Amino acid sequence: MLQPVVRRTWAPRGQTPVHRSWDRHDRLSVICALTISPKRRRIGLYFSVHSDNIRAKEAGQFVRRLRRQLGGRKLLLVWDRLNTHRSAAPLLSRSGSISIEWLPPYAPDLNPVEAVWRQAKYADLANFIPDDITHLEAELAVSLMYQRRDRDLLDGFFRHASLPI
Repeated sequence: MLQPVVRRTWAPRGQTPVHRSWDRHDRLSVICALTISPKRRRIGLYFSVHSDNIRAKEAGQFVRRLRRQLGGRKLLLVWDRLNTHRSAAPLLSRSGSISIEWLPPYAPDLNPVEAVWRQAKYADLANFIPDDITHLEAELAVSLMYQRRDRDLLDGFFRHASLPI
């Protein structure tokens, strides 16, 4: 959202930091996937930004586009039980090339993609006040591109979820 996530910060003694923003409720929706190549165990990060809520149709398109980017290989999706994911599952599982495994309900600590959002929201974009939705989208893309290149960070997302790579 355009509202800043306020985190602890530093300032010279006696000069309280002040965020100047107004009550704005524009927002972006982002879908993201972490992939692991079966042979090299290399982790990839893919994402897509939308101006409206992501529904089953957009989730399905994202997964099909991801599959094409990965060379048309079979995919095993490990999804949380978000309503959008549950609605998209029947559309995707019809093709024999996409299988779905479900994370337990109410278990965000097992989902390494949640760590991607935590990093973007509470570290990279903390205390950031965008001028408009385009500015927010640009900075979010910078955060996700940085995460995509940081192999140690991506490995850490899986370690935090206690998932072996």
